[in-house]
Amino acid sequence: MSHEPENLPAPLPAGELRASDADRERVAAVLHEAAGEGRIGLDELTERLDAVYAARTYAELEPLTRDLPSAGLPVAHETVVQPTDPARFGGEPTSSGGFALLGGFERKGRWVAPGRFTAFAMLGGGDIDLRQARFAERKVVIRAFAILGGVQVRVPEDAEVHVGGVGILGGFDSGAVGDGEPGGPVVVVKGLALLGGVSVERKAPDDVIKQRKLERKEERRRAKLERKQLKAP
Repeated sequence: MSHEPENLPAPLPAGELRASDADRERVAAVLHEAAGEGRIGLDELTERLDAVYAARTYAELEPLTRDLPSAGLPVAHETVVQPTDPARFGGEPTSSGGFALLGGFERKGRWVAPGRFTAFAMLGGGDIDLRQARFAERKVVIRAFAILGGVQVRVPEDAEVHVGGVGILGGFDSGAVGDGEPGGPVVVVKGLALLGGVSVERKAPDDVIKQRKLERKEERRRAKLERKQLKAP
């Protein structure tokens, strides 16, 4: 004799299921990236974002990114670079993004950076420090969106760095752009700066900088001592 419940309602189609806040944020990130690449204008970005945060179901979200490559369609010019140093690359990312509104966020120290990181700062600031990070993949793409705010990115000295993005009464600092060393990570920074800025700095870790200062101080001390010895009768 069957004990299965009777008259259960049929499951809803996937498109009618309720979307979560995380679902809406993922769609918003795709739209921000599309605006940074010039695929949609700021007016259209605002219009689509309004629709994103008003959406209640997957069916309402899906059309908002249907015409954008980042929605899941392959992009021909992007290539996957495999990790080469198991001591430095690989592992599960500990963070995939940062959000700052009238405040700030930071990712620094020994964390695992993902292949794609999205940073959004509005009337606030973000600090992304990759100098001591482990990389889930050799190539990390940082999509930075600074609106009346700023995002600072610090990269290792041996990193290969590419900086792009769109600046509207704002800009992207490309001073760190350049080739890295063999086996180093590849960092790509792109996005949108509207009345804000995104800076990229190539710099050694703080403990290395401190050690170098101590070494230079010791070198000066030894040089001073040697000069004194040469002058002595």
